Amino acid sequence: MPFFAAFLISFLVVLVATPIVNRLGKRVGLVDKPNHRKVHKRPMVRLGGVAMFIGVVVALLIVWSTGGFGVLKPGKESEVWGVAIGGIAFFLIGLADDLFSLSPKTRLLLQFVVAGLAWQSGVQIDFLTNPIAGLVSLPEWASLPITVIWLVGMANAINWIDGLDGLAAGVSGIAAFVMFWTCLFMGQPQAALFAAALAGATFGFLRYNFNPAQIFMGDGGAYFIGFTLAGVGVIGLVKSVTTVAVLLPYVILAVPILDMSAVIVDRLRRGKSPFVADKRHLHHRLLKAGLSQRLAVLFIYSLTLWAGSLAMAVSGMPSGVGYAIAATIVLSVTSWQVWRTAR
Repeated sequence: MPFFAAFLISFLVVLVATPIVNRLGKRVGLVDKPNHRKVHKRPMVRLGGVAMFIGVVVALLIVWSTGGFGVLKPGKESEVWGVAIGGIAFFLIGLADDLFSLSPKTRLLLQFVVAGLAWQSGVQIDFLTNPIAGLVSLPEWASLPITVIWLVGMANAINWIDGLDGLAAGVSGIAAFVMFWTCLFMGQPQAALFAAALAGATFGFLRYNFNPAQIFMGDGGAYFIGFTLAGVGVIGLVKSVTTVAVLLPYVILAVPILDMSAVIVDRLRRGKSPFVADKRHLHHRLLKAGLSQRLAVLFIYSLTLWAGSLAMAVSGMPSGVGYAIAATIVLSVTSWQVWRTAR
C-alpha cells in the first residue's frame, strides 16, 4: 500500500537524518539561543525541519518511482504539483530565515507570492459554506485572497505554536494523520499520500523533539508543515464539494487556527503589532497557570485529537462517532489533570 509505505519511509528517514542534522547544526553554530520570551534554557539547533523535509521528499520520490502515484486522479496533476512545489518554496523561505533572519515583511511578501502561484496551479478554495445557503461558489477575485490567506495563515499558525518541546510537531502529526484518514474516506488518495508522508515525518521527529527536546524544527520545518497541511486540506477536502467536506480542514486544524486568531485579536486590542512576538499564546498561558511543559503539550495534543475526531464524526466515516467519544474521554482526563494542577 503506497500510503503505509509513504508513512514508514518518511518516519525512518527522519529518525536517521535528524541526529545528523543536529550534529551539523552544532558544528556550524546554527542554534536558537534562550531569551526572556523563550522557554528553553540552552542553545538548541533549529534545523530539524531539514530532516522532516528530506523525509517527506524521499518518501514521495520512492513511492512515485515504484508506481505509487498511480493513485492520482486524472486532472489532479497540477494541484498536486502546486502543493509539492509550494511546500518546497515555503521550506526554503523558512530555511533562509533560520540561516539569515529575514524581516517579517520579507517573509510575508515571499509567502504571499508563493501562495498566489499555488492558487494559479489549482490549489484553490472555490467554495465556502454558510448555515443558510449551504455551499457558496466563489468568483476568482474572492477565491484568490481567501486561498492565499489560508495557505499563508496556516504556515504561520504552525510556526507560532512552535513554542514548547514537541508541540508543533505533535499537533501537526495528529492533524496530518486525521487528514490522511478523512482524505482517504472522501476518495482523495493524492492528498492522502501527502498527509501520510507528513504524518510519518512529524512523528519521527518527535523522537528527538519531545520534552526534553534535542533539536527544534525551526521556521523551515514549521512553514513546510503548515503550508503542506493547508494545501492538502484544499485539494483533498475543500474540493470534494460537499458542505461537510469544505468545513473539515478548518475543524482538523482548529487548535492552531484559534490560537493564532486569539493572539492577533489580543495584540490589536492592546495596540500592538500582530507580528511582534509575545507570551500570550495558549501554551504560554498554561505554563503561567503552573503546568509543566509535558502536561501543557499533552493537553493541547488532546484538544487537537478531539477536534480531529469531530471532523471524522461529521464526515460520516465509519466508527467516526466512536473516535469522537474516545477523544472526548481523553480530553476530559487531561482537562481534569490540568484543573488539578492549575487550581
